[in-house]
Amino acid sequence: MSGSMRLVGKPDTWELRVFIGRDSLGKVKHRYVRFRGTRRQAERELARLVVAQDENPVVVTESALAWGSSTTINDAIAAWRGNGWADLSPTTVRHYQELWDRHISSSVGRRAISGLTSYEVEKYFRSLKDAGVGKTTIRHVRAVLHRACKLAGKWSGGRLPNPIAATEMPVWALSEQPDRVRAPSLDEIGRLLAATSEFDARIRAILRLMVATGMRRGEACAIRWSDCDLVVGTVRIDESVVGAKGSAVVKSPKTRASIRSVAIDEESRKELSVLQRIQMELAEASDVAIDADSFVFSFEPGGRTPPHPDSISHAFTRVRSLAAVAADIHLHSLRHFQATALDAVISEKQKQARLGWTNPVMARHYTDSVPEEDRRAAEHIGSLLWGSSETEAISDAEPPQFGQVSKSS
Repeated sequence: MSGSMRLVGKPDTWELRVFIGRDSLGKVKHRYVRFRGTRRQAERELARLVVAQDENPVVVTESALAWGSSTTINDAIAAWRGNGWADLSPTTVRHYQELWDRHISSSVGRRAISGLTSYEVEKYFRSLKDAGVGKTTIRHVRAVLHRACKLAGKWSGGRLPNPIAATEMPVWALSEQPDRVRAPSLDEIGRLLAATSEFDARIRAILRLMVATGMRRGEACAIRWSDCDLVVGTVRIDESVVGAKGSAVVKSPKTRASIRSVAIDEESRKELSVLQRIQMELAEASDVAIDADSFVFSFEPGGRTPPHPDSISHAFTRVRSLAAVAADIHLHSLRHFQATALDAVISEKQKQARLGWTNPVMARHYTDSVPEEDRRAAEHIGSLLWGSSETEAISDAEPPQFGQVSKSS
């Protein structure tokens, strides 16, 4: 907590102000006290009030937002945060808050919606570009402003306009465009895979599975043992893990297209089988149970919590450094490798289905079966990754199975 004071009258009348918090609309709230005495006495009283607020906080009174000519962009975003952001993923909320704090709140956010024109908004976008803000970030800023003003229009009963709706983005010349994401070459993939042998079995297995299937980072973190059929050689993807403050949160995928079953090649199946035995031995040694709902790549004995997505990205950075692979190859580049490598062996529609992309997949009826085309994709990727090169000697013994156990809701 913090406070301030100012002289408001003579003789020696002070206004003491103590910060007590923010309301749900983001409005700063203070407690005001009039005090008569010397400066030193006023400072002591202010310190006492601050301590008292820390020990017994005054309840923040909510501000009623009057939707009208004085409603600002910040008011609209704050109202949206209090009535809508809870439905978004923690990652999205964090991103929106960062955009608001960094690019909106102290500039266009202070403007009244009713007095803001599309010309001024486009001028604001151009000022962001001139300051070095990237195209994607400005597009996201525009999306936040558009949604907030659209909601303000609805919540005001149509009294407030949406000055963002008719705006256009600045134009970026080709020379100003960021470099496109580069798919790693097969040689780079080989070096990355070789470097994983220096790491923990869980890191090695999750990175190899991501290379072999092209699944997203969060999807890989959410894989449970009940998702893995290590006899048939398939992995079910129906959840995702996102980073939250100090933890990892399991959530449903954004679209139905993200829910899918993908075939895995023989070496990937063996890698998972080895990890399964390691995880079961670790759980037994720790006197905990591991079951069908345990997370495959968990770092906790028993697998009750998923790995944090950021930990996988940090591990990949170390693998990349060890493999002497260029820094423009990121964890997400593994999906680009998959998409590029599959061009010659399966149809575009099946490639989209395997990678969980939305548009072509929304038209098809989703089933749990793995098409023969997808099996061919898995075998092709397997031959590229493992091919005729020597691989670790891994037992072909059938892995222990948990049976057909349905996930608890």
